[in-house]
Amino acid sequence: MADSKYTLKELTLYFLKLGTIGFGGPVALVGYMHKDLVENRKWISEEEYKQGLALAQLAPGPLAAQLGIYIGFVHYRLLGATLIGFAFVLPSFLMVVLLGIVYKLYGGLSWIQAVFYGVGAAVIGLIMVSSYKLTVKSIGKFNIESFKINWLLWLFFLITLGVTFITQQEPVLLFIAAGFLYMLIKAPPKWLNSKSINSIVLLQVPFWNYESETLLKIAIFFAQAGTFVFGSGLAIVPFLHSGVVIENHWLTEQQFLDSVAVAMITPGPVVITVGFIGYLVDGFLGALVAALATFLPCYLFTVAMAPSFHKIAKNKSVKSFVDGITAAVIGALVGSVFVIASRTIIDIPTVIIAVATITTLLYVKNIAEPYIILIAAAVGLIIKLI
Repeated sequence: MADSKYTLKELTLYFLKLGTIGFGGPVALVGYMHKDLVENRKWISEEEYKQGLALAQLAPGPLAAQLGIYIGFVHYRLLGATLIGFAFVLPSFLMVVLLGIVYKLYGGLSWIQAVFYGVGAAVIGLIMVSSYKLTVKSIGKFNIESFKINWLLWLFFLITLGVTFITQQEPVLLFIAAGFLYMLIKAPPKWLNSKSINSIVLLQVPFWNYESETLLKIAIFFAQAGTFVFGSGLAIVPFLHSGVVIENHWLTEQQFLDSVAVAMITPGPVVITVGFIGYLVDGFLGALVAALATFLPCYLFTVAMAPSFHKIAKNKSVKSFVDGITAAVIGALVGSVFVIASRTIIDIPTVIIAVATITTLLYVKNIAEPYIILIAAAVGLIIKLI
């Protein structure tokens, strides 16, 4: 590594600022990092940035947070990765906890309910557009050529979409199966031809532990969810919806949708919604445990893979495994959108708000998501209280 052109303090303060004012979701955040750190300040080389982005796309974890952790690792190793991870996530974590306090205190008031009536429909529109963009980016465009070339990925997508919609649960085993199957077909690893396959032992850890205390259940659940977030923070939605609303009954459908909305109106990674959810479930410790558990897999994967990423990036088996899982996870995301929409889009005004949100995002350039959320909140107030 070349000598760094910046101090660890300078980099930490930069990510603290980005986590405080960085709106727009993962794509916008990684764009800010490139413009600020590669083009303007020239702290990070183009090659280092591209390697970090490739790692963030290959390994599980929210894209922007993982890229930030990698950038911290480039010149300052473990300490840099740790400080940058905390600096980037801390501002939005504190914001969602404060919003959680307000929500708990005033959530039963009619004006708050009116606000989230409009916001809920807008969030459905936001997730639908994000799901569409994520599908096109990760699997392919919705055309005959893409269906022919990536037919197996589209099959994984449709299967997990259907299973998620019908069962209203996240098909974790299907994700793993899709990854292994795609890897075996596209790029079977060399060890499959050796005797070592007989020595592989699958570690089976129960996804749910109903006998444990709430904090332990939160830790296990959110760590599992964080392990399957590929590329976009919104990919965590089907896991959260299934576990938080359906399995554990920690939140109502409306509370869950409000939690996603809170993540949309705060800066930093979208995944920080887990802090808001954790607070509603079990207070500040619940928020802290949920956030730490969600981001821990992202941190560990980045730190573990960064030193040898040159070799990992060239491994076609690893790439195929990730492609298979990604297609399945996106299918589950789209399926969960349908599930949530069926309970949120309940009348003509909510239909109009959702459609208007989708249309705006697709045809109006450079509009920030928080503005859409605020407009939807105002519309909800007008409809319900006037």
